[in-house]
Amino acid sequence: MSLNVVDAESGRAHRDFIGLPWAVNRDDPYWVPPLKKEVAKLLSPKHPFFLHAERKLFLAMDGSRPVGRIAAIVNHNHNKFHDEKAGFFGFFEAFPEPRISSILFAAAEGWLRGKGAEFVLGPMNPSTNEECGLLVDNFMSPPFVMMTYNPPYYMDLLADAGYAKAKDLYAYSFNTSRTIPPRLEKLTKRIERREKDLVTRPVDMKHFLREIEVVKTIYNDAWEKNWGFVPMTDAEMDQMARDLKPIIVPELTILAFIGEEPAGFIMSLPDYNQVLKVLNGRMTPWGILRAMRAAKRIRTGRCITLGVREKFRKRGLEAPLFAATLRAGIEKGYRYGEFSWILEDNTLVNETIAKVFSATHYKTYRIYRKNL
Repeated sequence: MSLNVVDAESGRAHRDFIGLPWAVNRDDPYWVPPLKKEVAKLLSPKHPFFLHAERKLFLAMDGSRPVGRIAAIVNHNHNKFHDEKAGFFGFFEAFPEPRISSILFAAAEGWLRGKGAEFVLGPMNPSTNEECGLLVDNFMSPPFVMMTYNPPYYMDLLADAGYAKAKDLYAYSFNTSRTIPPRLEKLTKRIERREKDLVTRPVDMKHFLREIEVVKTIYNDAWEKNWGFVPMTDAEMDQMARDLKPIIVPELTILAFIGEEPAGFIMSLPDYNQVLKVLNGRMTPWGILRAMRAAKRIRTGRCITLGVREKFRKRGLEAPLFAATLRAGIEKGYRYGEFSWILEDNTLVNETIAKVFSATHYKTYRIYRKNL
């Protein structure tokens, strides 16, 4: 094996960087191929994230054969917000040969040191506002939409490279029934009786730009004190809104107001990974037809995010939001779903999900750290 690392910023190397996961995961029935054009868009220096961040793409080669990849990332907004000198790695893929991952991490860490980083966190693709974390258990089922997946041996590759756990992220599985769980129904009615000015409603797609402004008001306030959080810029939020608009199901995205003031929101999505599996990375005419058929058969969903602004916390507003989105899912015939991801030390949310929904913590995703 004759290994070397090359710059993957353009040309053939960049195409190989995007296409490598198909080679690494070819025989894994649980891997879900992303859309190549979406990966390219996310990696583009023109993406709003990279207006305040830098990245370097590295590709490991065995002769003329691509065998691994990694992105080294400096998120300047993260470092300003947390007053630290962090670097990040993401988009990691490699065949099960420690020498491949070793030269990739060496290249990424060298570049990050040159940018002044004192430690590395990852995987981030490219931040906690996108896909992040390494799957460390339960590899026998495909990921839900916008969650990561990787072969089990990646844990050994990171350990060999000197990385250790920084934080775990939990995913919960739950079965729906024909009715709202009694505990949730009872709690929701109690909150609605107490909060006379509480209004919950689905997002209004006819006034989508107005609704995005409401979400902006809530988002950065609600998540400000979460581990690893970095406020999204207006440009990032607008880009995410454009990406999500075609796939949002209004009944599954619920806004909460106290009077006329935005208080919280919840967003769930159908598990579009079942569609991505069919498309296999490309939007061909035949693939689109098959995807449309697959979309009609989706009976699962993922609760992606739930947030309540700090001034409205400890008033139980999460219950009506949960109830509204779950009721919509039941009406659409969903049989089961996933809550993800939740920080391991968010005790209140973890306990609430387990008790109210009888949900099971069934997958763990890990953020790793290494000091430089």
